[in-house]
Formats: sequence, C-alpha cells, structure tokens
Amino acid sequence: MTEKMNNRAYQICLHCIMDTSDPNIVFDERGWCDYCNNFESTIQPNWHTDRTGENALELLACKIRQEGQGKDFDCIIGLSGGLDSSYAAYVVKEKMGLRPLLFHVDAGWNTDQAVGNIEKLVDGLGLDLYTEVINWEEMKDLQVAFLRSQIPDQDLPQDAAFFSALYRFAHKYKIKYVITGSNYSTECCREPEEWGGYLGIDTLLFKDIHSRFGKRPLGSFPLVDIIVSKGFYQKILGMKIAKPLNMVPFIKKNAEEELASRFGWQRFQHKHHESRFTRFYEDYWLPRKFGFQKRRAHFSSLIMTGQMKRDQALERISRPEMDEHFLRQEFEYVASKLDLSVAELQEIFDGKNKTYRDYRNKRWLIGLGTGVLRCLGMEKRFFR
Repeated sequence: MTEKMNNRAYQICLHCIMDTSDPNIVFDERGWCDYCNNFESTIQPNWHTDRTGENALELLACKIRQEGQGKDFDCIIGLSGGLDSSYAAYVVKEKMGLRPLLFHVDAGWNTDQAVGNIEKLVDGLGLDLYTEVINWEEMKDLQVAFLRSQIPDQDLPQDAAFFSALYRFAHKYKIKYVITGSNYSTECCREPEEWGGYLGIDTLLFKDIHSRFGKRPLGSFPLVDIIVSKGFYQKILGMKIAKPLNMVPFIKKNAEEELASRFGWQRFQHKHHESRFTRFYEDYWLPRKFGFQKRRAHFSSLIMTGQMKRDQALERISRPEMDEHFLRQEFEYVASKLDLSVAELQEIFDGKNKTYRDYRNKRWLIGLGTGVLRCLGMEKRFFR
C-alpha cells in the first residue's frame, strides 16, 4: 500500500532519511532531497576543518583576545551540558586560549546528567560559571500557554529563555563575542518549520499565544526578538556570534570520547536530551501528536557528514528512542511539573493540531532576513 502524507505519495531520500513528512521536500532525478543537494553544493565546499579552518580559528582567537584585553572575560559561551556547547567550551579554552565566561540558563528542566556535565567542565577547564534562573511560575505559564496553542513548536519557550538571556547578558556587560555550539557536523540538516523548527524568537507570536492562553504577566521572562538580536545587537552594536566548531574536526563520537576521558563528561542517548522537557517533546509529544520525528534531521546530518550509515539510521528511526514505560512516566512527570493533571495534559494532547499561522506572527519578515543572509553567504544551511 502506498503511504500518503500531506496529499502526496510517500517518498524518502535515497541518500539520507528525510522524507515527505516535510511537505515541501523536493527530490531530484537521483532521488536525493534538497537538504542533501544543499549540503553537497553549498555547505561542503565552504566548510573547512583542515589547515584553512585552523588558520581561521587562530585568526578568530587573535581578534577575540585583542578586543577582550583589560576585561574579565573576552567572550561568553551558552552552556547546556550537551555535546555541542560542551565541546565548544573545550575548544575555546584549550585550543583557542581564550578566557570565556560560561553562561547557563536554568529553565527548570535540567537533567541531573546535564548538571553533572556542567560541573565537570567548570572544574576541569578552570572557568567561571554564571547561572541565570528563570522565574519558574512565568516559565510554567508560558509553556502551558504554548501547549494549549496546539502548535508543534513547543520548545520555543525554552529556546527564548536560553538565547534571550544570553544575548541580554552579553549586551548588558558589553561582551562582544558570543560563542555557540552551532555546527555543520551534527546540524547541517535543519528540521523544517512544519516540525516545530520556527526560524527564531518572534515576540509577536509569543505575545499573541500568551495573551490567549496565559494567566500571569511575564514580568521578568527574558524575551529578545530575533530582529533585535540580529539587527540591533549584531548589526548596530557590533555583537559577534562565533561558531568555532565549524573550524575544527568535530566528529560526534570522537568528541564524546574526548570529553569523557578528559573531564568525566557523560554522553546522552540522543541530541537535546540534556533537557527533560525537550527529550519528552521530541521523543513523545511531537512524533505522536503531529507525526514528526526530529531524529530524521539529526540522523540525516550524521549521514551527510559521514558519521552514520543510512541503514543504521533507518533501523534506529523505526523504533522509539525511549521505551514505552519510561515515556508514560515522563508524561506524568511533565503534567505534574506544569501543575496539570494527567487528564488535562492528555486533553491538550488530543486537541486539534494547529500551526503558528493560526496566530499573529512576523514569519514573513524573519524569512526575508534569513533569505538575505543566504544570498550574502552568511547562512549556508537550508531553511524552510
């Protein structure tokens, strides 16, 4: 029987495992998807982790050191305890010789493993850590509002807290360079926005959803619009976002082993599992309510970069990442933490699915800006 999805015949890429659960995916005559073609034509030729990357890394380090002279810290790194940000911290301190401030946002969903990894890196690298704790009542209210909105983008409240707090802190204390763990190696295939991959922090969307479903003011919740962070902070004030992992050999398995051997860092079963809510959202809520598997994009990135065989990805995507008993326990935990009964959370889960298009937003403007960045060569990943 031919599987139907979004009124088109089911098709899966013959190179990675992206498929027609992305309703706008396009395949060429080889059966390769546009994500693979973008990697082959745009990312790979401009991604250098050899001597060219090494030189670029050293040049970046020199600039940051020079502009950070006389300051307590010459850059800031958002640290979650996950692989990408952890390895970025290691690279910045040990390979670039910089003096970063480690910045962590506690939004209420840290796993014990993430907290342990952060502590091990702080001690092992001899760096200072600043933790910003989000007001839990406000965080909870915003997350419940988003759940009631019925859109796939359920990680937007956490993302807003993480990035807004980081950018706001860097701006306040005049730290010019913000280091991120963003990279091509594990993230060259970006999930489409239909899967909850909205293009950025859109305060218009946040305010509309919260005005409809929220119950308390967000007096202290950090919320920096993407137009402010990319336009005002970066283009006018000169804040720089640096991605050193794109300049060094960054192989997921090797990086995990290196962090484990040097610091006792513990690897996670899968990407984003440092947050208990994100783990629940990506492993339970999104695939079962909406039919989207972000693991498809995660595994496809590893396939494109030669770190995973397609057959391995197909086998792993065929089964849930976590077992059924664990997932049901997490459903109950999330309900309790958000002050919802299990029945209330189940009622939300069973509700009619919607998208961000059902709410006020400025997606067109954000998309325009992203398109300009791609035209200028400042963004090479494929956004849809």
